[in-house]
Amino acid sequence: MSSMFSKPRMAPCVTERHLHSLFPECNVAILGCRGSGKSALTVKFLTKRFISEYDPNLEDTYASEEVVDHQPVLLKVMDTADQDEPVSCERYLNWAHAFMVVYSIDNQKSFEGCQQYLDILTLHSKNAQHESPVLLVGNKLDMEQYRQITKAEGTSLATKYGCLFYEVSACLDFESVQHIFHEAVREVRREMERHVAVRPLFIIEEKPPLHFLPPATVASKHGLASCAYNTLSTVNYKEIPSVAQAKLVTVKSSRAQSKRKAPTLTLLKGFKIF
Repeated sequence: MSSMFSKPRMAPCVTERHLHSLFPECNVAILGCRGSGKSALTVKFLTKRFISEYDPNLEDTYASEEVVDHQPVLLKVMDTADQDEPVSCERYLNWAHAFMVVYSIDNQKSFEGCQQYLDILTLHSKNAQHESPVLLVGNKLDMEQYRQITKAEGTSLATKYGCLFYEVSACLDFESVQHIFHEAVREVRREMERHVAVRPLFIIEEKPPLHFLPPATVASKHGLASCAYNTLSTVNYKEIPSVAQAKLVTVKSSRAQSKRKAPTLTLLKGFKIF
């Protein structure tokens, strides 16, 4: 007889606050109806173990240090405890960077229920400043002989909502389970790259040296002389460099040995010349 297990708690070797200072965070919420295998996927990813039954009323968030494409990340996973429909969605809509909507390929009801989550996520993305990646996951691939939802149906639903689609087995294959969690991190990174703010511009007013000013401007401090001074000033637009401080570097032309005076270029260090 199978026994009921509570969802295991991770025991990190360092505190969460310390991890936050070390790695960038990626928050992933696991959504779906009861029995779809959300907890089994979460525990398989975190521990490489499979446990068949859990208390469906428990909800928790776990953290794992991961390296995705040679870049470290603190991946936080919220294993939600909704029963058969979305409830109190704000708790994960305002928290997660990506969402994983899970159904069981041998349960038609779980497949129909995940469409409610996709509708909520679509509405949320319209009101958000940027989109959060969504992955549709067909779980329990090991139950192929009892399949009720074809792979084509899953692909069609994912296409309708513009999300990625995967089929995995939390029971058998750790690599596939790990892949979908890492793919969620990759999608979050791509989304952030697409919404990187354009570097702002600042305006500076460059005033000409005194020896370039007409005599009247140098001699007088009022009246028409000040007008002449302002007409000689120029306004330039310069881009704020991404580096902490830009240094002026003078580069001599390769034709320095020419009889003509070698031209010079004034560059901002850290920028390229094409």
